[in-house]
Amino acid sequence: SASYGMETAIRSSSYFLMIAPRFLHRHRRTLLGAVLALWCAGLAIGAQALWRYSSTPGPAGPAPERWPANAPFQPRPGRATLVMLAHPHCPCTRASLAELAQLLARGEADAWVLFIRPEGAEPGWERTSSWETAQEIPGVQTMADADGTVAQLFGAETSGHVLFYDATGVLRFSGGITASRGQQGP
Repeated sequence: SASYGMETAIRSSSYFLMIAPRFLHRHRRTLLGAVLALWCAGLAIGAQALWRYSSTPGPAGPAPERWPANAPFQPRPGRATLVMLAHPHCPCTRASLAELAQLLARGEADAWVLFIRPEGAEPGWERTSSWETAQEIPGVQTMADADGTVAQLFGAETSGHVLFYDATGVLRFSGGITASRGQQGP
């Protein structure tokens, strides 16, 4: 009985090896078309997933409607103030800082960029080229945010999150300022 099963398997594989080349030769255009269609479908699905990721904002907690009195820095009286959370090692931070520089070019607001330093990271971990870029923008103050405590106070959870408070301390905007993740410009 076991030898019968083995003989059947050998005959089946021998038959397949005899038929497969003829089948492939006769249907090569159909098979090529099917493989090409599957490849194109895979590309389309992958492109859609990338687009969805890049255009979906990161998470954000509830932002205080008024400037928090317990914030470690206070806005200058009569000046609008912008707060941005930045991850110093995220490549998207460069795009956020470029957009911030354009927003602040008119000098109508002060800004604080909070560079997150995760728990356990050595002091100075946040001082990257992004930190230097932020310091070069007129009107910007940089701050190392150990463990993200200040960012939590403002409800910011994602690098690039911006909060804009008017001169009276009322929240007017909370969100991202880039067109999509890591992309500057329109």
